[in-house]
Amino acid sequence: MQGDIVDQGLELMLFGMGTVLVFLTVLVFAIGLMSWVIRRYFPEPDAPTRAAGPTRAAAPGMADANLIAVISAAIHRHRARKPPTPGKKQ
Repeated sequence: MQGDIVDQGLELMLFGMGTVLVFLTVLVFAIGLMSWVIRRYFPEPDAPTRAAGPTRAAAPGMADANLIAVISAAIHRHRARKPPTPGKKQ
């Protein structure tokens, strides 16, 4: 009786794992096929080139410079404050 239950358990386990393996294999091939179809029939448009004017790379650099200035000013102001004395509220 025990051997029969173990055999059924192993059979069920192998059937379940085989089903999952087949499903995942089909899924990988289906995703690859869909990716190929999208790339083949809907290619990404080329980025337009600009003859004159500021580039897009310059704008984030300016934002970074402004951010650095603001953070530096905040750190300077924080360090310039007089440390609070114990027992007093600010």
